[in-house]
Amino acid sequence: MLRFATVAELRAFLKQARSRRQSVGLVPTMGALHEGHLSLMRTAAAENDIVVATIFVNPTQFGPNEDFATYPRKLEEDACLAAEAGVTALFHPPVEEIYRPGNATWVEVTGSLTENLCGRTRPGHFRGVTTVVSRLFNIVQPDRAYFGQKDAQQVQVLKRMTQDLCFDIELRVLPIVRESDGLAMSSRNAYLSAAERQAALVLSRSLAEARCLVAAGERDTQAIVAAVTAFIQSEPLAVIDYVELVHPDDLMPRERLADAGLLALAVRIGKTRLIDNILLEVAACS
Repeated sequence: MLRFATVAELRAFLKQARSRRQSVGLVPTMGALHEGHLSLMRTAAAENDIVVATIFVNPTQFGPNEDFATYPRKLEEDACLAAEAGVTALFHPPVEEIYRPGNATWVEVTGSLTENLCGRTRPGHFRGVTTVVSRLFNIVQPDRAYFGQKDAQQVQVLKRMTQDLCFDIELRVLPIVRESDGLAMSSRNAYLSAAERQAALVLSRSLAEARCLVAAGERDTQAIVAAVTAFIQSEPLAVIDYVELVHPDDLMPRERLADAGLLALAVRIGKTRLIDNILLEVAACS
């Protein structure tokens, strides 16, 4: 596996790959790799000739009181894992390589996709995401880019950005990867104490409760949200940021679950903010 820290070096490598008509897959990450990331990399390796994985803790998607300074950074360990997963080139630039001095250009998706859910309590977060991903798209110019369904809102935002800016890139969205007990894999799980790790199971269990309600015939979204909220509140260490059931495409609330809905959660366990979601499909539960 090759490693690059500058845009110029990576572009020179990719220019040679394209001269050989090799396809390129991109897996953007902030590092602290886990099985969720590695599943994206392995899929990318199976579907492309070249796989570029990025490790870049993007400062512009963190709020002033968030965990940018303490976010886990394990470059050498991550490099070994990426190589084993089939990554061809690892791009790990310093901040000044992505945000040049005097940077004054931003990419932003507006409207319901960024104002609801995480956008309500993390102002500026998605502007940071779309800005950095658009730059990675421009640098790498991949045929395909790979993301996980755990970040469901981010996926919809990036789909809109890709469409609006006419990026000729296929976005591949892969299912959430979970621990054996159901906890969605996240780099932030490392923050949890043993007691908090056990308490965090309330997220996935509450989603399972929602699936059972829909299977039993419940279609009222407020009733589903109320039941899930009560389930989470039964865990003393859990503090809810939001519980919302929205349309999976525009992320807007609906009064009734007609065909499919995205049930999305953000919950603090101790000081750690975790997210999870499930697609509730009426036909599958009927």
